[in-house]
Amino acid sequence: MILAAGYGKRMRPLTDRTPKPLLEAGGRPLIQYPIEALRDAGVRDIVINTGWLGEQLPARLGDGSELGVRLHWSHEGTPLETAGGIRRALPLLGEAPFILVNGDIWTDYDFRRLGELAGDDRAHLVLVDNPAHHPHGDFHLTEHGRLGDNAAPRLTYAGIARLHPALFRDLDDGERPLAPLLRAAIAADRATGEHHAGHWWDIGTPERLAELDRFLAHRRR
Repeated sequence: MILAAGYGKRMRPLTDRTPKPLLEAGGRPLIQYPIEALRDAGVRDIVINTGWLGEQLPARLGDGSELGVRLHWSHEGTPLETAGGIRRALPLLGEAPFILVNGDIWTDYDFRRLGELAGDDRAHLVLVDNPAHHPHGDFHLTEHGRLGDNAAPRLTYAGIARLHPALFRDLDDGERPLAPLLRAAIAADRATGEHHAGHWWDIGTPERLAELDRFLAHRRR
């Protein structure tokens, strides 16, 4: 599942008429990068939720056939936050653990790693070094690959995860954040993680979008 329903308020005025995942860097919309990365990892069915200006996403991407995938759309109208959007999309996601990706990141992470995971943990998060705009991080990663919530040092959640549908089954429909569910899984010792030391960009401002565009232009040379 790719998350694409947010308002993109920090990206205004760019998002006044364009949903954030369709903003372009390197000549492609941001959301195309995770779609292609998932496809290259062997994923063929991808659920995308929509909210603000959401009708533009299927109008641009269609059924995904041009990108070699099958896209399934979960239209929210009013954005439901991360957990609420996942809860709404559960009928499309099925019973098995699924990969979750933010639609506004760029990374060279190999998504095949998530497909190779085994076990019945409720969550597996990809973490990255703390960026300048998030210096205190989110979670602690033990030497055995378990997640902690109150220890240091802390790393930043990359917006990439493998989640079990059971994490959301008792959640009421509506606007619901993901963090409390992750912390409950950590408290129950049902959450693992890994550190990605490669490239990762969180496109949260117009300045970062411009920086990514320059980076991708240089990368193609």
